[in-house]
Amino acid sequence: MTHIAKRSVMLIDMQSFYASVEKTNHPEYKNKPLVVAGDPERRSGIILAACPIAKSYGVTTAEAIWQALKKCPDLVIVRPHMQQYIEVSMQITKILESFSDLVESYSIDELFIDCSGSLHLFGNSIIEMARQIQQRILIETGVYARAGIGENKVIAKICCDMIAKKIEGGIFYLRKDELYKHVWRNPIRDLWGIGSRMEKHLWNMGIRNIGQLANTPLSKLRKRWGVNGEVIWRVANGLDDSPVTPSSHSNQKIIGNGMTLPRDYREGWEIEVVLLDLCSQICRRTRGFGLMGSVVSVGCSGADWDRATGFSRQLKLVDPTNVTVDIYAAVKKLFHTYWDGLPVRRLSVALSDLSSADTYQLSFLKIMRRRGLLIK
Repeated sequence: MTHIAKRSVMLIDMQSFYASVEKTNHPEYKNKPLVVAGDPERRSGIILAACPIAKSYGVTTAEAIWQALKKCPDLVIVRPHMQQYIEVSMQITKILESFSDLVESYSIDELFIDCSGSLHLFGNSIIEMARQIQQRILIETGVYARAGIGENKVIAKICCDMIAKKIEGGIFYLRKDELYKHVWRNPIRDLWGIGSRMEKHLWNMGIRNIGQLANTPLSKLRKRWGVNGEVIWRVANGLDDSPVTPSSHSNQKIIGNGMTLPRDYREGWEIEVVLLDLCSQICRRTRGFGLMGSVVSVGCSGADWDRATGFSRQLKLVDPTNVTVDIYAAVKKLFHTYWDGLPVRRLSVALSDLSSADTYQLSFLKIMRRRGLLIK
């Protein structure tokens, strides 16, 4: 029988990421309650991120500005600066890549890192390695990071969400055989991937906490929900064989990225902010490989696994490109053509049918149109 060595995987999460970046840029707001909102001029605008001080007043993401001001009249409200957040996120990715070559972006403020191959360089102490990562991110970006650690991505994610974010120091190592002690008593709604509809169905089955789900016969869940039933059972039991996959590969046939959102997004403008983020990352990587793409793909889905929503569509471009503004225009067109208006929890964008940027000959009109365009 082949012995499979346990891995050492971290999920690095940035605390109040957008708000933290704004506070770093504006030291005068360091000790003030600050939120990032889509349109500060409109009291009906939505809070996108809140710093810990603002949260201490009861301010939460997704609530209207007027509601937040009732709780905290001295609230500092700033507009989002998405390009800046993207740049800081990429800076943090580079920091993690100096610790391991296996780094995977889960969202703009969450990254998985598999440290198994480089752990020996840090005295085989995963906690010490996490502290060094945390310290470097804070020193170089001003953002406070938390680290959930486990033998796979599921345990690392659960550990970060349920434990590391809530303790002093922000670092915790969760062993699979201790899930019962730290996780199983938590309500079922706290489990990664459980939406409100699935929670109601599980409650009707008498499943109220994560431990009860973990100990439910798999056959019963499979019969009810098929593969989705098996997925939530595996998550509850900390079972996951998926690798930490770096975002860049040689000889790529497709370059894509996806983002799981922190909550349901219902407004078109806030979804567009995320789509722009994804397009910027993809185009930057495409240019880095010296490539261009001719086919744009967009996908979105909701939070409830038992009620599939969303779509996946693609569009053939007239000319191959790696320019963000062109890709974003196509992505927006695709999204608004097929979006049914239902809440969105995950978005993905991809560029395929790739070709070398060096061999593509722009027409004279294309050159004239793009002359003076600065690609950052």
